[in-house]
Amino acid sequence: MQSTQTDSPPPPETLVKTTTYKVVVDEAFPPFESKNEAGEITGFSIDLMEAIAIDQGIKFEFYAAPFKGIFDRLDNGEADAIVASITITEERKKRMDFSIPYFEASQMILVKDSDININSFEDLKDKFVAVNTDTTSDDLIQKLKGSANDPSIKRTKSLTDACNDVVNGAVDAAVGDNGVILYYVDNTYSVKLRTMVDPSFEKEEYGIAVRKNRDDELLTSINTGLKNIREKGIYEQIRQKWFGK
Repeated sequence: MQSTQTDSPPPPETLVKTTTYKVVVDEAFPPFESKNEAGEITGFSIDLMEAIAIDQGIKFEFYAAPFKGIFDRLDNGEADAIVASITITEERKKRMDFSIPYFEASQMILVKDSDININSFEDLKDKFVAVNTDTTSDDLIQKLKGSANDPSIKRTKSLTDACNDVVNGAVDAAVGDNGVILYYVDNTYSVKLRTMVDPSFEKEEYGIAVRKNRDDELLTSINTGLKNIREKGIYEQIRQKWFGK
């Protein structure tokens, strides 16, 4: 008797699963991260993260939020990572883990060109100054003024708002990250502005933040991706796209 044997069905196709991570970004920090007129989240940091994602075979899902309170979104599980041009500091490292640095910045002072009385950071001691709240520039101006509650400090929702206050005459000066201030100056034509970097300002390095001692795998992927896109020249292409040569 001839046995009959049915062929077993072919194995199912291999399914490639891409891990998706939620990433919160600053909603108003151009050209690093912000929303455009169409409501899309764009910027240097977004392009950088997308390049890392491609390199590492993962996916990032972005959503924007104000910088004030942004660190809480890691703690409560709303986000797996933060990309908000965060300066790496010893105090912040107690709360979250950081990637290797991906951008070097410094603080910068913005004034109207017609204001000849401000030529250094020390000159701001008796001036009205706007800063983005809860940032390193906020810390810096507090030290100069000698008090966190000094009435001559105006805290704003974004650095762009602080720059607008200079243009509108609401304050004498704004202090913040140089990349954002220079971008603002290049795109503002209503009044002539002047910038300066005080010799006392230290270099700052931005890092991508993840939850403290909880996301080693994600942090490894980010760091490896950063190294790889630098070696391949992709990082430099992204940098030139947003900041020029």
